[in-house]
Amino acid sequence: MTRNTRNATAAALLSLGVALAAAGCAGGSSNGGGSSSSGGGSGGGEVKISFWENATTGPGQDFFVNAAKAYHTLHPNVTINLQTIQNEDMDGKLQTALNSNSAPDIFLQRGGGKMRAMVKAGQLQALTLTDTDKANVGAAALAGDSVDGTIYAMPLDTQPEGIYYSKDLFQKAGITTPPTTVDELEGVITKLKAAGIAPIAVGGKDAWPAAHWYYNFALRECSQAAMTNAAKSLKFDDPCWKKAGDDLAAFLKVDPFQKGFLTTSAQQGAGSSAGLIANHKAAMELMGNWDPGTIASLTPDQKALPDLSWFPFPTVPGGQGDPTAIMGGGGGYSLSKKAPKEAFEFLEFLVTKDQQEAYAKAFVTIPVNPAAQEVVTDPYNISTLQAFNKAAYSMDYLDSEYGQNVGNAMNTAVVSLMAGKGSAADIVKATNDAAARG
Repeated sequence: MTRNTRNATAAALLSLGVALAAAGCAGGSSNGGGSSSSGGGSGGGEVKISFWENATTGPGQDFFVNAAKAYHTLHPNVTINLQTIQNEDMDGKLQTALNSNSAPDIFLQRGGGKMRAMVKAGQLQALTLTDTDKANVGAAALAGDSVDGTIYAMPLDTQPEGIYYSKDLFQKAGITTPPTTVDELEGVITKLKAAGIAPIAVGGKDAWPAAHWYYNFALRECSQAAMTNAAKSLKFDDPCWKKAGDDLAAFLKVDPFQKGFLTTSAQQGAGSSAGLIANHKAAMELMGNWDPGTIASLTPDQKALPDLSWFPFPTVPGGQGDPTAIMGGGGGYSLSKKAPKEAFEFLEFLVTKDQQEAYAKAFVTIPVNPAAQEVVTDPYNISTLQAFNKAAYSMDYLDSEYGQNVGNAMNTAVVSLMAGKGSAADIVKATNDAAARG
């Protein structure tokens, strides 16, 4: 998983009073590592809970502020210190905090290999969900937040990745239907360029958005077994990994991205890749389903882009991956070892129907609670949800699935290829070398 939105702009610190979930919401839990980081206990005295997330602006940040206020109205003895952190800074700051035993009580969880490493290091609490919690979340979402059958994060949404596009710009270029194959995508790119439109926006400066192109080619070229086996062995010897790089290199020959994509940020300002979509300066962007909310925050009126639509990553000929498979994680939150039981009860509150509906509206996303999914009305999210429900399987983002060290090496090597300084074989070598270093 990669979220709770990868969107962010600036860090801020908000100290907010929050309340415990009402008994009917929280369901009563045996979770909790004792007293909070600020010394409060769980016996009715003052309890302070630290919470790190990465929605630093707009409706997403407002959601957490409002949820905190609603909680505080119920139980004013509990205070949540909400700290918003720029997404690209989150992993490094969190790892430093975990290693120094100063981690927040609740924090954004990427999942995959990163979460497995935290579990191995004894840095996370296992979560014991009630039947009500499980009904609110659903088995599919929980599977991505579990290690060997034990749950270590509470998911809030699902994040299928695909290509967001402007229907208006497609129409301007004479494109009537979205592409379903890579060959068709290249044809769309040709038409957009002929119409004077930048085909695809990429925030290459941040590395991971560029690397997601390789991830999705790998999803198409590699079988599910090859990808899951790599997560266990951290060996990338299957020929599909190089083939994915070859596919990306071939795709680059059609010059699909905006000028200066290697120095463009992903989500910060009108000149970012999301900003280019928001202001009709580019037609497409490959991204997880937090993207509509990010785009909306960057339009001139800071409202949703009315012509935004979505299609799944195209198929490639001869690929071993299921053509319906989808890349994507889910937004979840973990508890550090020292977090009190009130921290878990706040997470239980966040997956109740009303909070999930508010979350979905704020982040323009797909909530995990089935009872709240009726609020998904935007055409792009309906398309995304349909594709997700039809997918033979989903695969977490590879920099999460394979852990931070391997993921960073893979991302860097992909950017090098895109810059004309590396090859498909170099991506495989860099990834295997990072895995061998541990």
